[in-house]
Amino acid sequence: MQGEAQEQRERVVAPGAEALEVSPTMAPELDDALAVPPNPRAAAFFDVDNTVLRGASIYLLAKGLWQREFFTLRDVRAMAWKQLSFIVRGENLKHVHQIREQALAFVAGHSVSEITGIGEEVYDEVMAAKIWPGTRALTAMHLDAGEEVWLVTATPVEVAAVIARRLGLTGALGTVAESVDGVYTGRLVGDPMHGPAKATAVAALAAEKGFDLAECSAYSDSANDIPMLSLVGHPCAVNPDAALRTHAVKHGWRIRDYRTGRRAARLGGQALALTALGGALASAGARRLRH
Repeated sequence: MQGEAQEQRERVVAPGAEALEVSPTMAPELDDALAVPPNPRAAAFFDVDNTVLRGASIYLLAKGLWQREFFTLRDVRAMAWKQLSFIVRGENLKHVHQIREQALAFVAGHSVSEITGIGEEVYDEVMAAKIWPGTRALTAMHLDAGEEVWLVTATPVEVAAVIARRLGLTGALGTVAESVDGVYTGRLVGDPMHGPAKATAVAALAAEKGFDLAECSAYSDSANDIPMLSLVGHPCAVNPDAALRTHAVKHGWRIRDYRTGRRAARLGGQALALTALGGALASAGARRLRH
């Protein structure tokens, strides 16, 4: 009888308070009491590439498409060099646009559901291991505070939505590729979700949802996102490029850098890794040709 009573009741004691006997029937009531109510006035907006995810998500998607024979070895090797430049020097608008335009051309004629499915596979195979733990903790902090958390990225919205869903976030704003009857045409709908377009999209979402931008937060690694960061009351530079770091220091913005080790060693290691990637792709391509 004593053991049964112990299983049915627990004693919860807070410091300086009397013991509270809790029965199983009280659990839902306690859950409601401890739950953080949503804050309809605040939200957090996160860039993806080099902020949430190490590297360029569009490149990782393109590599996944190559592995599924959407395009040639030469195409993916060119994208790999642009990825190296992205990691070493920071975001390059020209390269980002080139990779995106190539990817749009290659997905033309494929279904939205097919690309979404590949996005799920690429996340499991590659992206999950590249999520910055520090930034992941920041998203959890905002969710725990009852705030919505949105990704805002130039990555195709279908892939951005996969990342948001896997991380348990509210949603994603991304570049929209045109589709007709569920099939991609190879054209964009509107502008790419990049630079000032991010600020425009965040402002529109805030108006729709009733967010007070002065209470909102935004996170990015790139000076290209200064318009979005300047829009909110709590901007934060994460793994910032040189231009964004300078701007953040000048304006008293928070800075979080989750990159570890000496920068020279890190960049050298990344260069070697991508060189090895190029060699591996060349080897794989040669094997494919032989077969």
